[in-house]
Amino acid sequence: MRQEEMKKKSKKGLFIGIAAAVVLIIGMVFFIAGSKYETTDNAQIDGDMVPVRAGITAYLKDIRFNDNQAVKKGDTLLIFDTDELKAKTMQAEAALENAQANLLSVENKAFASLENASASEETVQSNQQNITVAKTKLEKAKKDFERINELVKIKGATQEQYDNTQTNLLIAQSEYTKSINQQASSVSSSLGSKAQSKAEQNQIDLVKAQIKQRQAELDLAKKQLSYAYVLAPCNGIVTKRNVQKGQYVTNGQSLCMVINTDEFWITANFKETQLNKIKIGNEVEIELDAYPDLKLTGQVESYSGATGAKFSLLPPDNATGNFIKITQRFPLRISIHNFPKEKVREVFPGLSVFVKVKVN
Repeated sequence: MRQEEMKKKSKKGLFIGIAAAVVLIIGMVFFIAGSKYETTDNAQIDGDMVPVRAGITAYLKDIRFNDNQAVKKGDTLLIFDTDELKAKTMQAEAALENAQANLLSVENKAFASLENASASEETVQSNQQNITVAKTKLEKAKKDFERINELVKIKGATQEQYDNTQTNLLIAQSEYTKSINQQASSVSSSLGSKAQSKAEQNQIDLVKAQIKQRQAELDLAKKQLSYAYVLAPCNGIVTKRNVQKGQYVTNGQSLCMVINTDEFWITANFKETQLNKIKIGNEVEIELDAYPDLKLTGQVESYSGATGAKFSLLPPDNATGNFIKITQRFPLRISIHNFPKEKVREVFPGLSVFVKVKVN
């Protein structure tokens, strides 16, 4: 009996030893496998959620989408009343055409003024030549008069000759004075023509500046008119409509939201004690709670600039009150490599994710 009991005890000890060895081996396998990864279930899918706001103040004329409808980039979502905006655009076009016509008129006037200035300059030069001729005649008349006057004294010339030379001298003096006055008048007229021409040239610059202003006003009116047609900023799902047809909408008011379905990524919040092992570029295995059979891969793309607590509305201040140390979470952005296109309409930002980052 005692021998049989000892055999049973030895068999029992053997089984316990084998079981302990199996557990130890399994534990070592899991430990070695687990040391190759850093994991967290504090992660979710992220994507761009683009707010659509009004660019003008007007009545909403038409809504061309249903809530949660898939749209493509450039699709018309909403249309505002455009009567007033079109009228402003036409006014701006008319003002621009008027300024352009005014420029043509001013350029013609400037050209005529320039021609007048050139003609006045030629008149000045011609009058200067007349002064030279009159001065030459006056000098000759003076010499003739002086010679006849000497001859009269010695009875070498008649009184008639003396009178004629004296008359010629007076005429020459009168013509010289007249040519000087004409020159002064032509110079004054030339200066006036030049000033008028310069003023007309300056007027051209002024009208050109007005044309630029009118063009800017037209561009602004067209831009405002384009804001009357609200287009989808990206491919995605339009949701959260905040307005109704016929509503008076002000500039900057929220209209709806478009969820961009062209790009998704993972935001994973790891404990600060895990960060020393995780590097940018590490490969990542991704599992979605909503689709456990969907296996995705990716890689660590970037670190956030601060812990999640620092981005909260009221970040904790450890300098006040009693301090209790809490392990902080640090957000990482993880890109997705093999996201299936057929799942675009089934995956949404905010879905829970489990990630495994390969660190060894």
